Amino acid sequence: MNLIEELRWRGMVQDMMPGTEEQLQKEMTTGYVGFDPTADSLHIGNLVPIMLLKHLQRAGHKPLALVGGATGMVGDPSFKAEERKMLDEETLQHNQRCIKAQLEKYLDFDPAKPNAAEMVNNYDWFKNISFLHFIRDVGKHITVNYMMAKDSVKKRIEGDNGMSFTEFSYQLIQGYDYYHLYNEKNCRLQMGGSDQWGNIVTGTEMIRRKGGGEAFAFTCPLVKKADGTKFGKSEKGNIWLDASKTTPYEFYQFWLRCTDEDAEQWIKTFTFLDQNEISSIIAEHNLDKGKYTLQKRLAQEVTAFIHGQQELELAMMTTDFLFGKLSLDALKSLSDVDVKKVMAGVQQATITKAELAAGIDVLTFMTNTQIFPSKGEARKMLQNGGLSINTEKVTAQELVVDSSFLWNDKYILVAKGKKNYVLVTAE
Repeated sequence: MNLIEELRWRGMVQDMMPGTEEQLQKEMTTGYVGFDPTADSLHIGNLVPIMLLKHLQRAGHKPLALVGGATGMVGDPSFKAEERKMLDEETLQHNQRCIKAQLEKYLDFDPAKPNAAEMVNNYDWFKNISFLHFIRDVGKHITVNYMMAKDSVKKRIEGDNGMSFTEFSYQLIQGYDYYHLYNEKNCRLQMGGSDQWGNIVTGTEMIRRKGGGEAFAFTCPLVKKADGTKFGKSEKGNIWLDASKTTPYEFYQFWLRCTDEDAEQWIKTFTFLDQNEISSIIAEHNLDKGKYTLQKRLAQEVTAFIHGQQELELAMMTTDFLFGKLSLDALKSLSDVDVKKVMAGVQQATITKAELAAGIDVLTFMTNTQIFPSKGEARKMLQNGGLSINTEKVTAQELVVDSSFLWNDKYILVAKGKKNYVLVTAE
């Protein structure tokens, strides 16, 4: 498999050092991508480097995932308007552990395989290097003129906020990472987003000047939405890979809601489907765009990759339920854990089992669970035919809700209108 050829048709190659493609065709090559431990979960902005490492391994090469314990203390200034807040060491270490656990789900770390993935942390080699040692043995190989010529540096220096020496030194630190991995792990390739090109080539230059070696690099275009808005954001903020921060249902919905134009590119970037299959899906989608064939397949593939097949199926069940395509009987067949997952995107309410055991009129039930702020509003919804319990329309305000309404001995499902659901849990 020609890795660069594979990535080119997917639109995942922007800048590339001469000789990179030939190196990857010649022999198994160790390549790395860096991850910034500024949070305790990766988000979909990190999906591109994950995909690069996964493609690298699928092509028979060895991936290294570098978690920047040291660089995280400095903060990458590349194309940032201002300096980032510093994180303390304890927070960074916690974030690193979480990120490592996530990456282990997507890459093959089996040590029995010659191209097994490895995790490295640049804090391990920087913690014992003194400042004097660094500026003497590393800094002398890269000129200030070279560092100032980088677009990412020039934009900050010319801006209103300027650039601290801490940030200015970042490209030297990242460059030394590559030099260290070149020497210790025989790493010959660095990959990253196009905003990292300046930092990456500082590494190849350091390997050439300090070690007399040859190293390679390529970058991937930064993913943007077709309308120019930022990729990876929702109304709630980042779309995280951690299911406790962004539920699999919310994750699935992000991809399902994208435009045709975005979906056509993203299915190449974020799935492992081959060129023929993607062309076939796009052609089928274009026959009837109202069926959202392209978005559905994209959402299915990415959700299964990140969260697994079972979580994908639950996310699809949630979607079917909210759009009226899933029966209450199907919900009743689920485990308690899975009911919670399927209903994660639904408003939640509680009531005591004691209240239900005694029986409670439907209007009082609606206000006690805070589904409606007043009996008057609940009565109005009932009279307009918009109120149902366990998918049965409520027609009389004299209805008594009791324990017999519970399914799975725990839940009552209320609907206000066609798609506004509330899951009431009896405690």
